[in-house]
Amino acid sequence: MIKEDYKIPVHLTQLISSEQAYQYGIIPVYEDDNIYTFKSYDTSTTLQQELQIVLGKQIKLLPESEANIKNYLATNFRKRDQTHSEQFNYSSDFLEKLISTAKQIGSSDVHFEIYEELCRVRLRLDGKLKEYFIIEQDQYAIIINKLKIRAGLDISEKRLPQDGRITIKTNIEEFDIRVSSLPTLHGEKMVLRILSKDADHIQLSDLGFTEKELKTYKETIKKPNGIVLISGPTGSGKTTTLYATLKLLNDEKTNILTIEDPIEYTLEGINQVQLKENIGLDFSSTLRTFLRQDPDVIMVGEIRDAKTANMAIRAALTGHLVLSTIHTNSAWATVSRLIDMDIPAFLIASTLNVSIAQRLVRKLCPECKIEKAVSSSDFPEQFDIPKDLKKHYIAHGCNHCYHTGYIGRKAIYEIIPITKTLVKHIKNNQLEIDTYLKQEGIASLKTNAVELIKNGTTSIEEVYALLID
Repeated sequence: MIKEDYKIPVHLTQLISSEQAYQYGIIPVYEDDNIYTFKSYDTSTTLQQELQIVLGKQIKLLPESEANIKNYLATNFRKRDQTHSEQFNYSSDFLEKLISTAKQIGSSDVHFEIYEELCRVRLRLDGKLKEYFIIEQDQYAIIINKLKIRAGLDISEKRLPQDGRITIKTNIEEFDIRVSSLPTLHGEKMVLRILSKDADHIQLSDLGFTEKELKTYKETIKKPNGIVLISGPTGSGKTTTLYATLKLLNDEKTNILTIEDPIEYTLEGINQVQLKENIGLDFSSTLRTFLRQDPDVIMVGEIRDAKTANMAIRAALTGHLVLSTIHTNSAWATVSRLIDMDIPAFLIASTLNVSIAQRLVRKLCPECKIEKAVSSSDFPEQFDIPKDLKKHYIAHGCNHCYHTGYIGRKAIYEIIPITKTLVKHIKNNQLEIDTYLKQEGIASLKTNAVELIKNGTTSIEEVYALLID
């Protein structure tokens, strides 16, 4: 895990940029009114004078080994993509620099938060939030108002939540940001969701399916009609799986329509509609219109209520393939959720092609993960440890993974195709199917999580919740 000795308080890391830290090999350790103190393996007068010119402060340099400087840099400063960094044409505005940095280091969300004595910015990287910047109290409201103006929000309305959108254009790309404001005790909290418009890199084969699961899934989406449902919590990669599916189905012979909130990627050849509930453009009403647009495939961002569920069922019954997401804990729980929405069991049985559950897990850094012998204390109390699980790996942290112990994420799936046997189960309201799943060799989220532990892809800590019965 992260060594505490290498962590630097956020108010010090923001004294210099990541580029400056790496270029000069310096680590901030103290800030006075007119003097900045840095650790460096180069304490020459030349470096001191150059930093005084660049930073406009008196500089004091303390000697530190090059190995430790590298550890400090990897722990506290994310290195940007230099080829992109040089091409970004942003002004000196704080917000522009912050958003460009967040995009370049792969952050999905930017959180602006205000408390009684603290205002801060946190970035979500690989699913985890990390404090990135401290903002002065008197500057916080100014920054929030700038964001609200850019997003087309009402700056005078501070009592109610608001949602908006910002489009960022650079020399190399264009991307959208979804903006959400929330009134809190000490002021407005703002969250920016960075939406990538580039869907070229998304491939079903790269997401995390096993060979068997990928074959099963591809067979179910080849059907000309029916419903494909993907379940999982927010941030589990459901939308990415749907886009990868649409990319596979997209050709000149197929009319594909989507209703989304928000539109996270754009795909050439697909007709995408942005949800706008404030003017009556919701999932169910748009679905009704879609049926008059001669569609072959329809994607609904999320089935949130009975009205939308009924329209999706109707679309599937009239010969269309419908893809959507739903919030449930497992693939089979989707059936119970639809029944709770008062959808008749016989309609679910006749329209549902496949139910999928998915989660995203962080992958251990291959450079620094540490092998350990299996101990019962590492697992949940009721977990039955497989006999062939003799060792596992834990996160450690190194320069390669910015001392987090993890690099990247992958999805794990639970895929239940609705066979004739399951159709009977659904119609008869027999929702206990554990025996059937074992007979058919259908891997659960828990089973796939254990496989990732066995092959050293992830840690027990990362999938602990999935191991609890």
